[in-house]
Amino acid sequence: MTVLVTGARGKVARAVLDRLHAAGLPVRAASARLADLSVPAGVGTVELVLGRPETFAAALDGVRQVFLYPEPAGIGAFVEAARAAGVEHVVLLSSSSVLAPGAEADPLGSHNLSVERALAASGLSCTFLRPDAFATNAFAWTHPIGRALPVELAYPEASLAPIHPEDIADVAVEALTGTALRGHAVTLTGAQALTFREQLAVLSEVLDRDIAVKAIGRAEAEEQMARFMPPAMAGSLLDVWAAASATPATIADTTETLLGTPARTFRQWAAENAPAFTAPGE
Repeated sequence: MTVLVTGARGKVARAVLDRLHAAGLPVRAASARLADLSVPAGVGTVELVLGRPETFAAALDGVRQVFLYPEPAGIGAFVEAARAAGVEHVVLLSSSSVLAPGAEADPLGSHNLSVERALAASGLSCTFLRPDAFATNAFAWTHPIGRALPVELAYPEASLAPIHPEDIADVAVEALTGTALRGHAVTLTGAQALTFREQLAVLSEVLDRDIAVKAIGRAEAEEQMARFMPPAMAGSLLDVWAAASATPATIADTTETLLGTPARTFRQWAAENAPAFTAPGE
């Protein structure tokens, strides 16, 4: 009854892997880059590249459940291989972007939606986890904060409910080990709506330093973001933030509603990751 954890270098996947292993459950870590993969002693590793079907058999051997990162390339062939191998349940780390109007044409939405649809058509039992904004998105501010520069934002009043990645992992483990979430699609958020400006205020308090916020135009923000991601993806994110500036974020399911445990806060995440916002040499 091995659980295959794909994308095992990722923050959420590694947390899922650690929880399953600590519980004494047989687990296998899969990654496209095994050389960069570090796992607890006793956990098997395997190469898995969704665009390379020849890697599927070894990865899926003896597997009954899969924690799956969304990757459209090769998903059809992977689903077929999973069924043939006897996989019984797949927990997909999807995204709330699939729920947005026009998701099919949106770079964020379409990426996840195509994987959801392939799984839905497979006949496999599935759970779709659709987290909204991740608390870890705040890592984008490490450079200016660490160097005492203003954080430049096109939409500083965009309201989000950032979720701690450990909360996602807790829900994923429940979906893999329990039955209550089987066959469900769950939108996940943190328990508190915070604007970008409010998130930065929390970071300012945690770090005990002033953090200036500078509002910039959308065109300038697109130019900056396009240095790190495809322009279409940057435009999609800016559209989300523009819409989120109009109304407070909606709180969806949390660990409180699904598991009966308090949701981790953005402040907690900030405290845990404070060193990342310190300039080298400080």
